[in-house]
Amino acid sequence: MDKFAAAGKPPQERRRVRAAQYLRMSTEHQTYSLDAQKDAIRNYAEVMGYDIVATYEDPGRSGLHLETRPGLKKLLFDVEHRIADFETVIVYDVSRWGRFQNIDESASYEYRCQMAGVRIEFCAEQFGNDGTVGSDVLKAIKRSMAAEYSRMLSQRVFLGQVRAAGMGFHVGGLQGLGLRRLMIDQSGQPKLILGRSQHKSLQSDRVIIVPGPAEEVATVQLIFRLFVGSRKNEAEIVRYLNERGIKNDFGRPWKRDGVRRVLTNEKYIGNNVWNRRCTKLKTKMVWNPPDQWVRADNVFEPIVSRRLFDKAQRKIELLYPRMSDDELLAALRKVYKRHGKLSDAIIKAAPECPSTWRYRSRFGGLLNAYRLVGCLPPRKCHFIDLRKRLEATRRRVMEDLLFAIEKAGGQASFDSGTELIRINDEFTVVIAIARCRVSHSAYPRWSSRAVGEVQADIFVLIRMHPGDLAIRDYLIAPMHEIDEIRGDFHVNNGMRLDSFLFPSLDPLVALTERASVGSGV
Repeated sequence: MDKFAAAGKPPQERRRVRAAQYLRMSTEHQTYSLDAQKDAIRNYAEVMGYDIVATYEDPGRSGLHLETRPGLKKLLFDVEHRIADFETVIVYDVSRWGRFQNIDESASYEYRCQMAGVRIEFCAEQFGNDGTVGSDVLKAIKRSMAAEYSRMLSQRVFLGQVRAAGMGFHVGGLQGLGLRRLMIDQSGQPKLILGRSQHKSLQSDRVIIVPGPAEEVATVQLIFRLFVGSRKNEAEIVRYLNERGIKNDFGRPWKRDGVRRVLTNEKYIGNNVWNRRCTKLKTKMVWNPPDQWVRADNVFEPIVSRRLFDKAQRKIELLYPRMSDDELLAALRKVYKRHGKLSDAIIKAAPECPSTWRYRSRFGGLLNAYRLVGCLPPRKCHFIDLRKRLEATRRRVMEDLLFAIEKAGGQASFDSGTELIRINDEFTVVIAIARCRVSHSAYPRWSSRAVGEVQADIFVLIRMHPGDLAIRDYLIAPMHEIDEIRGDFHVNNGMRLDSFLFPSLDPLVALTERASVGSGV
């Protein structure tokens, strides 16, 4: 029986059902464009007698994980907190709900909605999501197909990247100080030097590495001469460069890891080395053994001689020989016993200890290495994990804001050095985040040190719910309105300050919209 006919009564005789629509599009093709999904959902709602009262969107978002999908997270939050004023959610098909690699994850989000009294319907599927054995079997198959599609696509993309990297083309990653990415057409003719965050425009275009500005090339050559000729170690080179105001490729002061990356980057001698590390299907990044690297030698114009580069590698091997996991931890434990604590700066200052980069790559982060040598108590581990999670939330909010501003016709850019967002070249915004602290009297409060420390036109504070897993609201205020506050916020802060609290960043996005002005006579 057709799932529309199964509804029983004609649409005009049935009670109108309040429904929400969920839309998601990655970068696949026009079949899944948001407009195409809206049209299909609208037709489905008309036949079923539904009123679309809410829309949740994830444009340009991968379906592999929940973390990168603010639309679906907002939908789950509204449903579970009884904010949702609808009975059902209409999705185009199972793949738009997600291409989760574990199909149980996809089922869990649907189950959470069902437990809150909201059902999920797929308008383009040939089965009704009614809980029958037949529909459940077909839905499980569709979930597996959606996951398998992502795996097959990932494999095809990876094989294409292997082929391109083996031919000497740049297929991903940072090029490094003193180097630039040049986009060329299919015949090899230069087209454009790509800036940071810029990508090639056509599928047939390719990207190669070319020497960058002369002052950056000179800095790279200076680092090699200091390391090989002057026999300075990495820490001494860092001090030498920073004392002279020489910045790295991000415009920031140098660190020991940055010098190491320069000294070991084979692009400086014209070699293209790819797949040193990988993260497939949004999984955790892993470092690959050398036999899995993709190499193409002498394909770029070198800016450092092979002889000088080889001398630097031999010196690195003598200074920092290959160490096992136990040897790395033994060196770290020795530093910990000497200082009674560990930090990024302490490790970098210890000559017998390998770089923090090596600990991060070998143990999945410094925090894990600290745990293995018994440095961190459980409570401190919890707060470090919490800070990482809050920072990830803040970054996602900023990315969503930049996307929303561009969608509204405005212009926005993020300065990683000052942490400021410049909008339409007219005003600046700083975004901070505050965890929820609950006092002994059960009153929540939020604190932010960013108040008074960062100069911007508009201050945005993301306030978290208790537990710090979901966003409560946003404080969006002119900086001069909160300059006198020390950065402590409560549930009730007075009428003047509470008037700047909003459930989303839509008011800020509205400030950036542009309207065309007609020329009247």
